[in-house]
Amino acid sequence: MLDRSLTDPAPRDAAPRDAAEVASVSERIRARLIESGQRFHANDNISAVLREGELEALRGEVAERMQAVLSALVIDTAADHNTAETAKRVARMFVDEVFGGRYRPAPELTTFPNVSRLNELMIIGPIAVRSACSHHLCPIMGRVWIGVLPNAGSELIGLSKYARLTDWIMSRPQIQEEAVVMLADELEARIRPDGLAVVMEAEHFCMHWRGVKDDQSVMTNSVMRGAFQTNADLRREFLSLRRTARD
Repeated sequence: MLDRSLTDPAPRDAAPRDAAEVASVSERIRARLIESGQRFHANDNISAVLREGELEALRGEVAERMQAVLSALVIDTAADHNTAETAKRVARMFVDEVFGGRYRPAPELTTFPNVSRLNELMIIGPIAVRSACSHHLCPIMGRVWIGVLPNAGSELIGLSKYARLTDWIMSRPQIQEEAVVMLADELEARIRPDGLAVVMEAEHFCMHWRGVKDDQSVMTNSVMRGAFQTNADLRREFLSLRRTARD
């Protein structure tokens, strides 16, 4: 006998389901980003489009998909007590910690005017850096040094704020060359100094764990802005003091 439930239209009083109810939380966020024309590359911050409760829902979705990855790797998470909660742990780690700079807004940085009209070189560092390579999602571990040449109109920030802003920028998948530029852009916009220098030195575990498996390589790159570009003596002083602090 034919089951008429398979052929009859839905009851007239059945309310149609909203597309937002059907879509996953990641699809809803993605649709909002596309509609607003906002880029969402691995190293972009997307906190502005997130709504209340969505981060928790996103952790749940990531955990489900991570569980599928473990299954595809033929890992018996049901019988293996070591991996039974791995998908949830990885989801929390990605969303809240190592990629947290994508999902949370910039830290509050209280600034104060340069009342004393400081105009001498300041060096902050080394600041510990923990990031991830966007190619393999392997750790990037290193240090950052920041040089600032303020002027009378500069906004000054506390030392701890340099570390907080650095952590916010670095806590997302990226390549080192772009990370230092993003950090320099943020600092320059907030402080408005006559000169800004950022040097980052880091080990890339995508070289340690895979490929050539070289555990000695270190990548160092720098960004020089304003007076650090035009004044060779200032640049030399910064690099010399940074080298002293490094050694």
